[in-house]
Amino acid sequence: MTDIMQKAIPVTVSARQRKKSERDEKKRLKYYSASQWTLIWWRFRRHRAAMIAATVLIFMALLGAFAELVAPYGPTSRDTKYLDGAPQLPLFCDLNGCSLRPFIHGVSTKRDPVTLRAISVPDPDKRVYLTFFAPGEKTELLGFIPTEIHLFQLDDKRARLHIWGTDDLGRDVFSRTIYATRTSLSIGVIGVLISFVLALIIGGVAGYAGGWVDNIIQRVTEVIRVVPIIPLYMGLAAAMPKEWSTTEVYFAMTLILGLFGWPTLARRIRSQLLSIRSEDYVVAARLAGARPLRIISQHMLPSFTSFIIVDLVISFPYMILSETALSFVGLGLRPPSVSWGVLLQQAQSVRVIEQTPWLFIPAIFVVLAVLAFTVVGDGLRDAADPYSDVR
Repeated sequence: MTDIMQKAIPVTVSARQRKKSERDEKKRLKYYSASQWTLIWWRFRRHRAAMIAATVLIFMALLGAFAELVAPYGPTSRDTKYLDGAPQLPLFCDLNGCSLRPFIHGVSTKRDPVTLRAISVPDPDKRVYLTFFAPGEKTELLGFIPTEIHLFQLDDKRARLHIWGTDDLGRDVFSRTIYATRTSLSIGVIGVLISFVLALIIGGVAGYAGGWVDNIIQRVTEVIRVVPIIPLYMGLAAAMPKEWSTTEVYFAMTLILGLFGWPTLARRIRSQLLSIRSEDYVVAARLAGARPLRIISQHMLPSFTSFIIVDLVISFPYMILSETALSFVGLGLRPPSVSWGVLLQQAQSVRVIEQTPWLFIPAIFVVLAVLAFTVVGDGLRDAADPYSDVR
């Protein structure tokens, strides 16, 4: 019996080693046969900070896309009985006991003995319970699907829930922030795409053609780069007709940010094309009779596409900050439009800092979005490094 066991052990170890070597061989074959984008994805998912940042951005994008479902009220809906109201955080327990359902306290109106202003104070003797996926205000999900279902509501239709408080007009800060997330992120995305297309065309022509064409394009680029941004936007804001709708102002703002955001990326594309236009595969394609457009799009741009993607992602925070800053100083979107900059424009006074600090909550979204885009850009830059090992 002992002899049989001693003979079986080497066989078992050999089988395990053979399976391990087969797995290693499959892994090597998978690595060497993987495409460039697959290798970038493998490197990127190993970057934990970048994956967390990408998850945050996806979550914010979903919040903005489904704002009508997540936000309990519209961006202009008012609660005249709760002006400058403090955040109403859902509770499970109070002095009257605990409950499995989240609830808030009712609201009663009293007069401030110092300022003599009518103020809203919680009434601990009254409970109003939350309900989820309940009917509320009628709206259109994604702009074309009629619905009245919201993520959360109160079971008492006469009461309203403001988890992040209200402003001086009684508008819900949480709902306005969710709608502003969609506006600010969409302006950043569309603006970057416009500038990206312009940068590809202008930088590609300059880098491939060279000579006097490159000189003319570079002089035009320098003129655009030295234009003072603030006076330019002040003039453009003054030129926008007052009778324009919020949609027209939105598209005008997006177009302006895109038209003046391409020079930096265009110069990077130009420099890359200038460095590789004399490579053997480019010369071979030219001698084979390929047209310039095909040479640029099929042979030259793919050689540094990963670096273009990195520059593109890094451009998002600058576009978002530009929109936020311009709207904050009154040169961008204007009410009744809602964006992060428009919401922060209401939080400029000392009174807000002292009495209604919850109006600064949209600033947290700005910081999170900018940091997330920056971290994702760093992760993509590391993932695009061809000398990085993913095995």
